[in-house]
Amino acid sequence: MRRQERGPSLITDAPRSPQDEFRSRQIRYVVMMLIRTFCLIAGAVLISLDVPLLWLWLSLCAAGMVILPWLAVILANDGPPKDRHRMRRPTHRIDPGPAALPAQQAAPTIDHEP
Repeated sequence: MRRQERGPSLITDAPRSPQDEFRSRQIRYVVMMLIRTFCLIAGAVLISLDVPLLWLWLSLCAAGMVILPWLAVILANDGPPKDRHRMRRPTHRIDPGPAALPAQQAAPTIDHEP
């Protein structure tokens, strides 16, 4: 059975280089940690000021300080999506059966008697 030939790869279909993909994950991690730091500073400033609905603002800042590190680690360790063909199971099976090796093409045997 002959494999189907793929056409030339378009530049838009080419995967990103591992270094470029790793660098973008690093930047995303640092940005999320900066947002977490901002939540910590904003919470400290809100406590010192007399703001309405302080409990709501502090709970949002606390949620950001707890959820953002978890999400940052998950997203930093996440790689690019896998190709679909890697997860696909074969749809056909090869059945060697008796017709696979005809009698004329059987391997020759060497008889040796002592």
